[in-house]
Amino acid sequence: MSAETAVKFVTPTPEKEIERVKKWINTEDYKEKNFARTSLVINPAHACQPLGAQMVATAFEGSLPFVHGSQGCASYFRSTFNRHYREPAAATCDAMTEDGAVFGGQNNLFEGLENAYALYKPKMMPVYTTCMPEVIGDDLTAFIRNAKQKGLIPEDLPTPYANTPSFNGTHIHGYDVMLKSILQDLTEGQSVEGKCTGKLNIIPGFDGNVGNLREYKRICDLMEIPYTMLADTSDVFDSGCDGEYKLYAGGTKLEDAAESINGKATVSLQKYASTQTMKWIESEFTGQKAVLPMPFGVKKTDELILKLAELFDKPVPEQLKKERALAVDAMTDAHQYLHGKKFAVFGDPDYVIGIVSFLLEMGARPWHVLVSRATKKIKKELDALLETSVYGEGCTAYINKDLWHMRSLLVTDPVDGMIGDTHGKWAARDAGIPLFRIGFPIIDRVNLHRTPVIGYQGAINMLTMIANKFLDIKDETCEDQWFEMMR
Repeated sequence: MSAETAVKFVTPTPEKEIERVKKWINTEDYKEKNFARTSLVINPAHACQPLGAQMVATAFEGSLPFVHGSQGCASYFRSTFNRHYREPAAATCDAMTEDGAVFGGQNNLFEGLENAYALYKPKMMPVYTTCMPEVIGDDLTAFIRNAKQKGLIPEDLPTPYANTPSFNGTHIHGYDVMLKSILQDLTEGQSVEGKCTGKLNIIPGFDGNVGNLREYKRICDLMEIPYTMLADTSDVFDSGCDGEYKLYAGGTKLEDAAESINGKATVSLQKYASTQTMKWIESEFTGQKAVLPMPFGVKKTDELILKLAELFDKPVPEQLKKERALAVDAMTDAHQYLHGKKFAVFGDPDYVIGIVSFLLEMGARPWHVLVSRATKKIKKELDALLETSVYGEGCTAYINKDLWHMRSLLVTDPVDGMIGDTHGKWAARDAGIPLFRIGFPIIDRVNLHRTPVIGYQGAINMLTMIANKFLDIKDETCEDQWFEMMR
């Protein structure tokens, strides 16, 4: 490049100043200023509401998610699922632009619904919003009613909708309101007094690990408990490759979802991702209801299995007793590799609470625990959990902080490892510690979404991943005289 065409910065930064700032951002002084900021978010540990709504909208048989908003937003949701699962993520959009922002998006919605139904013949089209229609106040109730009155889509086509503004809440809140809307739509008029399907309704919550969903099913099968999963992405996002593309692979059958209102029991396994849904279910569904923590580790898995045994008057199968014994044995064999080590943990509240519980069982220390966009209730629950163990002493839970806050914590108060999704890799690298990828999204490693981290087998899987990584690091960094055959 010639001198005439070279880029000239308006205000060049001296190399000496760059080096000064590099060192300064690792200091307590910078951390204090970092934690004092109130108007800027840097690398938040969450996604937006409509992304969570799309996960639910995808998880039913023959369902085509419909984004009422801009094309760019729809591309973001789809690409995030593409990268995490390495699978297609079908969804359509009415592509609102500047004219929709001025005149409203009803015409966009009309054309989008008509075309989508004509081309793809879905059994259900859940509609959810992005920022633009929320800011201008589009009325989805009227828009969808008008579309059906005009004959653009069939009157009997289930078209549940949810308001999911990206500027409020997170993906777990979008998941919650979309699931509630779908269940309200499908179960309308299906409640029959005195009728009981004898089935368990399982609400897994926002979980990007299809291995977890399959583990829930396997536990129910072992206990001979019939179930309906609300909502089931396991085959949607892990459908196998047989040479034929299936637009609607898997998902909860619509008739099963409709009958769920007459179920024997409903269990939610993510309290904070199903708050609104469970409030509605409490008032509308028959049968018993329970909200349980995600079954991370032995203790919380025990809680789930004993609750299922109680609800369905079933004995705990010998197979599950054996699996529990194997998990306890594996934890005993390998506890020394985690015992006393400090961890930073971040992610969705239900995931974080479960991971913290597992670490405490292993005698590890969840030193920095971070949930962004959280409530004081979540902070209180985390603090109470840390207080249940001597290994929680000195550990701190942070809410409404981001991963740039976490970076300050890592470089000023170091830990041995970090647990969370791919977005933590920059902070982990700067701190020189391993990142154990658990959560959503994981877009820089493959197949982790197929390996369960819940249940007794999940405890073994997590323990194995974490302990072996520490052993790898020891082998890679130790001096020759300490390069041992046996660890």
